[in-house]
Amino acid sequence: MFNYILGLFSNDLAIDLGTASTLIYVKGKGIVSNEPSVVAVKKDGKGKRVLAVGKEAKAMLGRTPGNIAAIRPLKDGVIADFEVTEEMLKYFITKVHNRRLLVRPRIIVGVPSGITQVEKRAVRESAYSAGAAEVYLIEEPMAAAIGAGLPITEPSGNMIVDIGGGTSEIAVISLAGIVQSKSIRIGGDKLDEVIVQYIKRKYNLSIGTGVAEIIKMTLGLPMPDEKNQKLEIKGSNLITGIPTTLEIESGEIREALNEPINQLIEAVKHVLETTPPELAADLVDKGIVLAGGGALLKNLDTILREETQLPVTIADEPLHCVVKGAGKVLDEMKLLREVTIPN
Repeated sequence: MFNYILGLFSNDLAIDLGTASTLIYVKGKGIVSNEPSVVAVKKDGKGKRVLAVGKEAKAMLGRTPGNIAAIRPLKDGVIADFEVTEEMLKYFITKVHNRRLLVRPRIIVGVPSGITQVEKRAVRESAYSAGAAEVYLIEEPMAAAIGAGLPITEPSGNMIVDIGGGTSEIAVISLAGIVQSKSIRIGGDKLDEVIVQYIKRKYNLSIGTGVAEIIKMTLGLPMPDEKNQKLEIKGSNLITGIPTTLEIESGEIREALNEPINQLIEAVKHVLETTPPELAADLVDKGIVLAGGGALLKNLDTILREETQLPVTIADEPLHCVVKGAGKVLDEMKLLREVTIPN
């Protein structure tokens, strides 16, 4: 009876618990929250105290005094700091429910397809501790495919490449199941890190990951026949320690990102090579759908098209595919049972 009463106050939630951002979808309302997965914590004699979460906390990254740390509690798509993730989830769930206390939502959370049993348990426990009545897990490529509008319940091959902040999820889906998949720990964060190291090595200039992200999204992956674009960046000279301005070219960024992009291409090819012939034949016409923030990287679709000789399209609102797909599953009990990971 008590659970029934609590249920009356609940609003079911779908959560895309991402390395870079956490998105929340409320049943009947759509996406209500999209904030960075960052928590600012103050350390004192009593332990850790949460100061800020989301956008406020992200603004503090790299700018905090010694006793305050801006933490990203998820690494490579999985929980790295259990306690801080729990606090972050509690904050987001309370915020979307307008701070009502009598709320015990059913929650569905998107997780990477290569996640271990221990990591699954950590996600479930975090969601229960944050106030969930029931917790379901759905693999991110499955959620992304549903969110991108692919006919995943039909007996035909659908290929999704979901490039997030921490991981890239590649999967071929048919009859509401993942037939072949690969999860690699290369995503937007790794690309930012590679750019930071390249600028440091080539120019003795130290830049933050925020600047690296601007470089990545502005210059992208230029094709050989494209005109070189230029971008002015600011950082700290590693020899003199003085803040410096520098102009970089798009060709350099293509060179810097070659290795991780090649690893992504190889992973896509591996999934294609191991896909059953009947489903592979479907992909000749249907091609590959790109989702996640990495889908917005300039020319990535063109490069994948050249390398695989398959049609490559970018999903509508690629950043929202996982959370929209998970939200759609919440509305359909039969689909929920088919596509969520068994406890």
